[in-house]
Amino acid sequence: MALAMQDVKALIDKLDKENALSLDEWEELIRGRCDQVAEYAAEIARQRSKEIFGNRIYTRGLIEISNYCKNNCYYCGIRRDNRQVERYRLSREDILSCADIGEELGFRTFVLQGGEDAYYTDQVMCDLIREIKERHPDCAITLSLGERSEESYRLMREAGADRYLLRHETADKDHYKSLHPQEMDFDHRIQCLYTLKDLGYQVGCGFMVGSRGQTPHTLAKDMVFIQNLQPAMVGIGPFVPHHETPLKDQAQGTVEETLYLISLLRLLQPKLLLPATTALGTIDPRGREKGILAGANVVMPNLSPTSVRKQYELYDNKICTGDEAAECRHCLGNRMQSIGYELVVDRGDAPV
Repeated sequence: MALAMQDVKALIDKLDKENALSLDEWEELIRGRCDQVAEYAAEIARQRSKEIFGNRIYTRGLIEISNYCKNNCYYCGIRRDNRQVERYRLSREDILSCADIGEELGFRTFVLQGGEDAYYTDQVMCDLIREIKERHPDCAITLSLGERSEESYRLMREAGADRYLLRHETADKDHYKSLHPQEMDFDHRIQCLYTLKDLGYQVGCGFMVGSRGQTPHTLAKDMVFIQNLQPAMVGIGPFVPHHETPLKDQAQGTVEETLYLISLLRLLQPKLLLPATTALGTIDPRGREKGILAGANVVMPNLSPTSVRKQYELYDNKICTGDEAAECRHCLGNRMQSIGYELVVDRGDAPV
């Protein structure tokens, strides 16, 4: 039986005070979402975010370096078996040019994101990281390149990478198996996150909201996992289907549940770097603004060349695929101002 509203609010108060809940409490809290409870959580989450970050919103310049991927995840538009996608790799010069443009526009973090593409060897990546750092010494580099070896992570860290984003997708092993082919290993993915943390990266994890087979119980396990990992960043967004994947007919995740979970994450870890994601903006024209008002404090405009943005389509109808980088940042700046926040020129490191 679902908890009464006042009992759900009492759990929110407990989370706000103690920054932790048991698995059962998390499940009750997730099951107990309704409009009034969600607004209660968002109000406190906004307050906690403003206490630490003020009205400052950090920007990350996203550079999508490759849409080649060896993996075959059932939900992803750049999966190996999608024969319809036009594949591309950005050259070293392309990536450096994106970073140069980005710094001029006020970005102080670059996110190099791509599929698991064997072309980007340790040597290629380390040379690239060093070059970006030489050109832009006051900027941070975030990598989001999937599962690699401990040695690879160590070499890229030594070359100057600051952060690594690896969405765990779900903290429930059976749920993970329902979203990924047999050759992908849940335990290895989780171990990668702990390895990255041990190597001194500011680590980000995350999950899709509304993926096939997700339940309040699996979401509760996600929250307990994040509670234990204590990452610097968590990226969550609604599941949005892609027409060339096995999950093309699945219903997409909802804005409402995503916003509620953003608020709960802010209460769990008040200093968290928490993006209002592109996926949220894709399913709701004001999704990113709503994300900020639910407790998020990061946005990630796209710095990739406009010629390749449509090819990096993890899900259908992705927004901003035609915008120039400057246009994208200006638009987001105006959006943030409309709700009383401002984009800042800052590396935006996780507070200690």
